Amino acid sequence: MSAKLKLPIGIENFKEMRTEGYYYIDKTGLIKTLLENLGKVNLFTRPRRFGKTLNMSMLKYFLGKENDPALFEGLEISRESKLCQDYMGNFPVLSITLKGATGENFKEAKTMLRRMIGNEAMKFQFLMHSDRLTETEHCHYKALINTDKTGAFTMSDELLKDSLHLLSQLLHKHYGQSVVMLIDEYDVPLDKACQSRYYASMLELIRSLFGNAFKTNDNLNFAVLTGCLRISKESIFTGLNNLNVYTIKDVQYNEYFGFTDLEVRKMLSYYSFMEKYDTIKEWYDGYHFGNLDIYCPWDVVSYCHALKMNPLSTPQNYWVNTSSNHIIKQFISRAKGTTKNEIELLMNGGSVKKKIHQELTYRDLYSKIDNLWSVLFTTGYLTQCGEEELGRTELVIPNKEIRWIYAEQIQDWFEEETLKDSQKLEAFCHAFEENNVTAIEEGFNAYLRKTISIRDTNTRKEMKENFYHGILLGLFGAMEDWDIRSNAEAGEGYSDISIEIEKKGIGIIIELKYAEKAAFDIGCQYAMQQIKNRNYEEALIDDGMKTIYQYGIACYKKRCKVLSNKSNW
Repeated sequence: MSAKLKLPIGIENFKEMRTEGYYYIDKTGLIKTLLENLGKVNLFTRPRRFGKTLNMSMLKYFLGKENDPALFEGLEISRESKLCQDYMGNFPVLSITLKGATGENFKEAKTMLRRMIGNEAMKFQFLMHSDRLTETEHCHYKALINTDKTGAFTMSDELLKDSLHLLSQLLHKHYGQSVVMLIDEYDVPLDKACQSRYYASMLELIRSLFGNAFKTNDNLNFAVLTGCLRISKESIFTGLNNLNVYTIKDVQYNEYFGFTDLEVRKMLSYYSFMEKYDTIKEWYDGYHFGNLDIYCPWDVVSYCHALKMNPLSTPQNYWVNTSSNHIIKQFISRAKGTTKNEIELLMNGGSVKKKIHQELTYRDLYSKIDNLWSVLFTTGYLTQCGEEELGRTELVIPNKEIRWIYAEQIQDWFEEETLKDSQKLEAFCHAFEENNVTAIEEGFNAYLRKTISIRDTNTRKEMKENFYHGILLGLFGAMEDWDIRSNAEAGEGYSDISIEIEKKGIGIIIELKYAEKAAFDIGCQYAMQQIKNRNYEEALIDDGMKTIYQYGIACYKKRCKVLSNKSNW
């Protein structure tokens, strides 16, 4: 029996994918669709980790002069003999990713951009000696690749702006064939510049770079760009009238970014993981591109890899580790009133209807909350549900993984908000030491009203209780002299929260219950009975606590009720 193909964790190079024994889901149909509907400049926008970079690498190896036809044997595009004859291996290709063209300031970002374009130019060193170029053109090429003693590229700002145009001109003249230009993650430099407050400078640079490369460039055959956001034409594509844009709302190309359900089933069958299908669908499916439901490929491959290492592995949040999730942070921190209620609705499995603006400048993104809905949609934190009505798109959270990201960010935001009034927070916590039930109840109700609920109406009662459990733990985190234990073994079970305040000899036991249909008294009594029946006090007594307070807290939506009991030892 032959060995299974390797799972392509983080593999974004098409040649490596095809020659080093990796499992590849055939996306070469993209080539056919693109070439049959070719525009001068073609922009694909998709969320991160949906295969944009691998597809750009695929295009480079198909179109480029150094093409190896064996890479495409047996794939869908190999059946298109006319397209292969007309396009395969027939073009000089400039292929650049702007993923790393970032910096804490404009100077650093320019250095990175010079490095990326300079490294691409270095691949064509034959241009220095090409007999088809003049001496002046040889000098122009040398200026593109010249470095200082540290190895940093030294091209001037003006040359940097003209670099892609100049390189395409030199390649066109050498080969006698116009150039294909591939720009991956075109919007990353602007995103970082907006966050680090040098947006205007980066905008002017990118506008000039792209304007020279794409507008009235006779050396350009066609260009393909990818990114997360469709940035307004007026922002960086000024005067470019030949731009085709394909977003997640478009039907075209929807199956070429991400995995379809059939593709996931085939992969799981190949690796004998079909019993995990429902779990994978719950966690990583749910994105709606055009008229098709799509899985995040990064997540599916990552979880399959984890299963290969350990068949008992549970799903993890792989997507969250690939970004700072600053968009969600911005969104939650600015949510007020109605928006907070809408976030709660989404977290509980509901939907909201919003007008989506697909053409925004980065200046516009954070200018008002309505624009942030559009950004969450285009970057994959929300997805379309149902048909569009009257220009409004129905939005939902795609899957369990993304819901977890919201929950984490909501929890972080809540803790930051409560710490702003440390005096009030400490008074709330001290109420537990003083057995002040009224203050505990009033304080916890106030915090519950303030937070964004992350309950899920479809989850078990225990999961709802975990929500309130997490809020209390977050609040107690401000008390440095408290020894706080969550779900610690005590007596004949595990208490929700136990606290030891050693210098005062005070022990605290808290049991939380979800009050079904707001039956607060029943919930509190049940919590107190559990503390007694399971002898949760025992561990605190053994640790020398002299006064022990027991609290049974029942919660329902944004209200709570507290019962208490005191014992001395």
